[in-house]
Amino acid sequence: MQEGRTREPFRLPLVAAAAHELKAPLALVRQLSLALETGGYTDTERAVLQRRITLTTERALRLTTDLTRAERLDDGLFKVEPLNPIVLCEEVADELSPLYTAHNRTIGVKSRRRQLLGLANRELLRRILLNFTDNALHYSLRDAPVYISAQQRQRGAVIRLGVRDYGPAVPANVWQRLMQNLGQPQPLHNRPACSGLGIVVAHEFAAAMGASIGAVRHRDGATFYVDIMTSTQLRLL
Repeated sequence: MQEGRTREPFRLPLVAAAAHELKAPLALVRQLSLALETGGYTDTERAVLQRRITLTTERALRLTTDLTRAERLDDGLFKVEPLNPIVLCEEVADELSPLYTAHNRTIGVKSRRRQLLGLANRELLRRILLNFTDNALHYSLRDAPVYISAQQRQRGAVIRLGVRDYGPAVPANVWQRLMQNLGQPQPLHNRPACSGLGIVVAHEFAAAMGASIGAVRHRDGATFYVDIMTSTQLRLL
């Protein structure tokens, strides 16, 4: 795996895609704010509403931060280093746990092995997982959990970090188009709030550190994943 490379400038194909992606959290903030203005809530209920406003605002800020960072990938060298992907998965799950709880959802980590060591840029990999888990939050069924997993593939040469959602199944023809154009925003008609912009950003982040993303279609949802190389080091220094 390369430690970094010069890339073609990232151009957002459609400003409309960004606007579409921001519409949902901004509309929710407005709805919750109006509810607070109406009054009639107990202190506990008011605190819950305020917490949801804060978490939803943070989600919108994450998106704008990612878009800004993706646009500036062209001149950067992104160093890869050994890291424990299970630890990173747990950190992402802990970070998003309050947001999931506010939406009455759960998120957890699944892995058969604790002693995995991969090569990646830690911050870019973290942003990829945040994109996938944010997407899963909004398209999983209400009572279904979301899982982040890490497993070795290709006889141990690759570590795959995946985010499994249990949401509307994507038709085969739509799925095929998605897989052929991961670098372009694509609306998924059975997931109408999704412009595919988060996948585009994840694609750019992965390419910047020599990794790759993909997805697996299930009858009851999907798994979006990022593949990184396995480190040859036996332990973190």
